[in-house]
Amino acid sequence: MTCLFSAALPHTVAAATEADDPFLWLEEIEGPGALAWARAENDKTLGALQSDPRYQRFYEEALNILQANDRIPYVSLGRGGLNNFWQDEKQVRGVWRRTTLESYRTQSPQWETVLDIDALADAEKKNWVFRGGSCLPPEERLCLVELSEGGKDAVFVREFDRDAKAFVTNGFDLPEGKQDVSWVDVETILIARDWGEGTMSPSGYPFVVKELKRGQSLGEAREGFRGEPTDVQAAPFVLRDSEGTIHATGAVRSISAFEHEYVLFGPRLPIKLNLPKKASIGGIVSGRLLVMLKEDWTPPYGDTGFAAGSFISYDLAEWKRDPLRASPTLVFKPGPRQALSGFGVTRNLLILTILDDVQSKAFVYKYDQDTWRATPVPLPENASVGLTAASNESDEMMFSVSSFLMPTSLWYFDAATERLETLKATPPRFNASKHVVEQFEATSRDGTRIPYFLIRPKSAKFDGSTPTLLYGYGGFQVPLLPSYASLMGRLWLEQGNAYVVANLRGGGEFGPQWHQTAQGATKQRTWDDFIAVAEDLIRRKITSPRRLGVSGGSQGGLLVGTAITQRPDLFNAAVVEVPLFDMLRFTKLGAGASWIGEYGDPAIPEQREWLEAYSPYHKLVSGKTYPAPFILTSTKDDRVHPAHGRKAAARLAELGQPYFYYENIDGGHGAAANLIEHARKAALEYTYASRRLVDE
Repeated sequence: MTCLFSAALPHTVAAATEADDPFLWLEEIEGPGALAWARAENDKTLGALQSDPRYQRFYEEALNILQANDRIPYVSLGRGGLNNFWQDEKQVRGVWRRTTLESYRTQSPQWETVLDIDALADAEKKNWVFRGGSCLPPEERLCLVELSEGGKDAVFVREFDRDAKAFVTNGFDLPEGKQDVSWVDVETILIARDWGEGTMSPSGYPFVVKELKRGQSLGEAREGFRGEPTDVQAAPFVLRDSEGTIHATGAVRSISAFEHEYVLFGPRLPIKLNLPKKASIGGIVSGRLLVMLKEDWTPPYGDTGFAAGSFISYDLAEWKRDPLRASPTLVFKPGPRQALSGFGVTRNLLILTILDDVQSKAFVYKYDQDTWRATPVPLPENASVGLTAASNESDEMMFSVSSFLMPTSLWYFDAATERLETLKATPPRFNASKHVVEQFEATSRDGTRIPYFLIRPKSAKFDGSTPTLLYGYGGFQVPLLPSYASLMGRLWLEQGNAYVVANLRGGGEFGPQWHQTAQGATKQRTWDDFIAVAEDLIRRKITSPRRLGVSGGSQGGLLVGTAITQRPDLFNAAVVEVPLFDMLRFTKLGAGASWIGEYGDPAIPEQREWLEAYSPYHKLVSGKTYPAPFILTSTKDDRVHPAHGRKAAARLAELGQPYFYYENIDGGHGAAANLIEHARKAALEYTYASRRLVDE
C-alpha cells in the first residue's frame, strides 16, 4: 500500500516568528511558498490515488449521481412561484430558476430561468459561486443577490430584478466582504460589513450596522448600532409578519457563538430586549412573537420559568407596547430524550420538527382561543423529517423524508385542506438490500450512554473483518440524523462495507444540554465519546483497528484529529476535511475567534491549558505511528483557515509519517465549488478509504 511523504520543506525555521512552530509560513494563504508546497502535495496525492483502478469508476459514478436529472430539485415557496437553484453537467456553476406548483407536480416541470450563473461568470470573467438571494416582501421582485468568488464566505451583494431578470441599473451594489444585508423597504437596506478601521471583530466579522438609502455611497450610510470590538459580530434584524409588514428593526449582537442580544432601533435610543442570551427570535404567527430558548430562563417580569429547548410566544401587540415587560407563554417543552431540530412559519401556523431519541417527527402548531394546539403531520415514521419550504401566503409546506437506506422523498402538505402528497422521490442510488441499520449505545469514559447508528452488511461475520468508516461531528449543537447518502452508499456500502454515525455530546441530538455538557473545559467529553464508539465497534467485533477508519469535517476534522492523536492504535484510516488542528493559534486563523464560545481562548492561561491538552497539531509527536490520514482543505476557505490542514501535513512529513494531502484551490469551506469538484473529492476519499481499510 503506497502512502505519501512530503518532499523537503522550504522556509521552515528561518521563516518562523514563534520558536516552537516552524510552519508559520504555511499560514500565508496565497504566499508563493505555501501555494507551491500545496501544489506539490496535490500532485503527489492525485498521482497516487487517481492511478488506483477504483478512482475513475468512483469518480464517474459520483458524477453521474451528482448530475442526475432525476435528483429532487428542492424549492422555496414564494409569491412568484417555486424557486430553485440547479447545477448539472451543462450548468456547472448553476442556474436560479422558478416554476409553478402545478408544473412542479409533473415529472418534467417547465422551468423559467431567472439568473444564469455560468453565463454571468463567462461575461464577467469571474469564478462566481451563487450564495442565494434575499427578496423584498411582499412582492419579492427586488432581490439582494450574493455572489462569492471561488466559494469564499466573503461575497459581493448586487440588487437584482427577478421580473426583468437583470441587475438593477444604479441599484444597491456592495463590494466584496463578509457582510449581512437586510431589506427595510424599496429605498432602504441595513448592512453589517467592514466600514473601515475599528469595525471588524477579531473573528473577521463586522460589529457595526448601518442604514443605507438608495443612491447613497457606503460612506454616506448612517450608523444604527455598534457592538463591542470583542464581539463575534453584529447583524441587521428586521421583524416582519407573513404580509411583509415590519414590526421592528434593529440588530442582533453576537457576544459569542452562542450568546446574543437583540437591540431594537427606537425614536431615541436603541432598546435591548429582555431575553436570555441563548435565545433566538423565530418570527410572527397569528399575532404572536415566537422565541426559541437554548437555556433555562425565568422572565424578569413573571414567575413562570421555561426549560432550555423550549419554544415560547408573546402577544405581539403587548410586546410592541412594552417589549421589556411583556409576558410569554409556553408553546413547546422537550421531553427527556427530545430536542427541537427545526422550525418554520406559514401564514397562520408554526411548524416544528422534533427529535425523539434521534428519530424525528413534524407538528403544526396553531394558536386558537389563547392556546397553542399541536397536530402531527402524518409523514412516514422511523425516518428523518426536515422542513424544506413554508409559504407566507398560505399554510402550505414541504418536508424531506429520508433514512440511511431509504431514498429521500419530498412531501407537500396543505394544513388548510389537510392534503398530503409525495411530490418527488430520489430513485435508489445504490443497492440497499444487502444492508441493515441498527442503533447501539457505547459507554463513554464518565459512564454516559452515547448512541450511534450502524449500517452494516447483513452478511457481516462479527469477526472484526468488516471495513468500517466511523463519522462524527459533536459540536455547535448540530445533530447528526439518519439520511440517505447516495455517494457513501454507492462508493462504500455497496462495496460490502459498514458505516457508522455517532451522536456525540457537543452536538444537538438531545437539545442544548447535550451540547453544553461538552464545551470549553469539558470539550474532551466529545473526544471521549468518539473513542468510546470506536471501542464499542471493536468490542462487538463488527470491525477491528485494522479495518476501522474515522471521518469528519470542520469541527468533525478536529474530532478526527483528536481521535488519531489520542488513540492511533484504534484506527487505520482518517479522512480529515477542512479541519481545525492548531488549537493554540485557531483564534488567529480565519474566523477562528468566533468559536471561542465552543472551545475556549488560548490567550487565557487556564483555557490554553485545556486546549493544549488535546490540540491535534501539538499532539503529533515522534515515537507514535498514525494511521496515514488523508487531509483535505481549500485555499479559498475563509472560515477554517487552510493552514490547519497544511501544518498538520507538514508536521507529519517532519516526523517521517505517511499521509495524503489535497488542497482544492476553490471551493471555500465546502472544499468544492461545483459538482465536478464534489465528485473528485468523493472519489479521492473513498479510493483512499478502500486502500487503507479494504485492501489486504
